[in-house]
Amino acid sequence: MSSSGTPLSESPPPSVQEATTLTTAATVIANHKKKDTSKVIVRFRAIGNAPILKQNIYKITASNKFMAVIQFLRKELNYKHSDPLFLYVNSAFSPAPDEIVNNLFKCFNTDGKLIVNYCTSPAWG
Repeated sequence: MSSSGTPLSESPPPSVQEATTLTTAATVIANHKKKDTSKVIVRFRAIGNAPILKQNIYKITASNKFMAVIQFLRKELNYKHSDPLFLYVNSAFSPAPDEIVNNLFKCFNTDGKLIVNYCTSPAWG
């Protein structure tokens, strides 16, 4: 300490650029932690002998993984985990369960809806 009572190794105040960088980083972290509540429209289409849903259009949270869509459909159909159920996007391919619904929607939506075909036996892909 000096005779004036202040420490000798006092750090200088952060510069404007450092303060802006810290604020920006804090904002990015806060936005990342915030749950995405945007929704995408998913239309389910039965194929073959799969049971038809009474309601086939649903809004699903965009940040969910495709596994949530699988689980949701199983619940709606009253299917057990052991019952066979195959899901395809646009009658073409079966996405990985860890794929984000919003990514699928951005790449494969048709008229603003993600078309998910479902059946009880393998059909495509």
